[in-house]
Amino acid sequence: MTAYAIILAAGQGTRMKSKLYKVLHQVCGKSMVEHVLSQVKELEPDQIVTIVGHGSEKVKETLAGQTEFALQKEQLGTGHAVLQAEKILGQKQGLTIVVCGDTPLFKAATFKQLMAYHQKKRAVATILTAAAPDPTGYGRIIRDQTGDVAKIVEQKDATTQEAAVHEINTGVYCFDNRALFQALHQITNQNAQHEYYLTDVIEIFNRSKQTVAAYKMADFNESMGVNDRVALAQATALMRQRINRRLMENGVTLIDPQTTYIDADVQVGADTVIEPGVVLRGQTVIGRDCLIGAHSQISDSLLADHVTVTASYLEKAQMDYGSDIGPYSHLRPQAKIGPAVHIGNFVEVKKAQIGKGTKVGHLTYVGDATLGQHINVGCGCVFVNYDGVGKHHTNVGDYSFIGSASNMIAPLEIADHAYVAAGSTVTDDVAAHDMAIARGRQVNKKGYYDRYPVAQAAKKAAESEKSKK
Repeated sequence: MTAYAIILAAGQGTRMKSKLYKVLHQVCGKSMVEHVLSQVKELEPDQIVTIVGHGSEKVKETLAGQTEFALQKEQLGTGHAVLQAEKILGQKQGLTIVVCGDTPLFKAATFKQLMAYHQKKRAVATILTAAAPDPTGYGRIIRDQTGDVAKIVEQKDATTQEAAVHEINTGVYCFDNRALFQALHQITNQNAQHEYYLTDVIEIFNRSKQTVAAYKMADFNESMGVNDRVALAQATALMRQRINRRLMENGVTLIDPQTTYIDADVQVGADTVIEPGVVLRGQTVIGRDCLIGAHSQISDSLLADHVTVTASYLEKAQMDYGSDIGPYSHLRPQAKIGPAVHIGNFVEVKKAQIGKGTKVGHLTYVGDATLGQHINVGCGCVFVNYDGVGKHHTNVGDYSFIGSASNMIAPLEIADHAYVAAGSTVTDDVAAHDMAIARGRQVNKKGYYDRYPVAQAAKKAAESEKSKK
């Protein structure tokens, strides 16, 4: 079967009240038009043409390499928009599906059912319809005695009997390609909006006694179009339910799906448990048997099996098998956490690699560093990577010990089995089996404390309490 697809994405979307092109507003981590395109691509059409409007360079940038483009310079209606694809598709034989770029909930399976029904009916056009609980504002599908489409009636033109019909036009169509473009040249803009409507081709086909069919889809919610922020929120909620349900059906435990926010492209392995308030974004991949604790946020990160994340934030980071982090820690881009590594509370890791079995317990910053295996990093350590002009790197060898409250001033090499004493500020390299002590010698000055006002006040308070007794 030779098939083509046209995606309508030229509308500015004034009701969104946004500088962002309407179809680029996101639903669960992907723009609406990307959702549509991903489902259309599953049909494996011979060509896909996306109709874009003037100033829509960002739409082209978003979809680059996945579709051809045709420009609708003026917004003159849906029929005029489809006609812009004529130079690419006009003379080709086959069927063409037309979809709107602001309908992110459609599934490829529904498109396939529409196309199969179109072929079965040998129709010149087939309209995808749905039963709307409240059809107000939608074009009504009026069928003839054979069950085919006699006409589409808009709300303002409907009689009382027609207005009572609940079967509505979803705005998705399947056409004989050549017949579509021939009919588009016959439509006019003699209407209140002075626009060329795609629905007018249905009347043209009916006048020529060609079959216009209608395929009623099962789920009305799938057809939701987004024209404002309220509808965007509704579509996002429906998509989130779909994503969460799919994950649960594949063996993932969501403690509270209503408060779990997972983007469309996120992958999660079986027997992983996700607690309430978790946000998983972008291209995140999480392995099997993991625990993602409440209120964690993970973006574009890769987590192996048996990883535990407790109330922490990860972005463009990696965690290997059996590692854990948190609570309240942060993996920034290019953080690579090795197997069985422990990252404790209030730790920040940026552009650093941490080897197997190493422990970074708490209140520490590791930036621009490579830490080997089985190192212990004490509380309150800072890998000082920035000198005010450039970033510098620190290397720490296997089985080393970094004492609490130490500062490693990069660039720095600390060899295997080295020891940094607590409270040190290390500026020179440390050789294997050496201990670095870089701190001032302690001096105790007898009676010095008594000179401070706080000490004098405490002494008076003690004498006062003694006199009361």
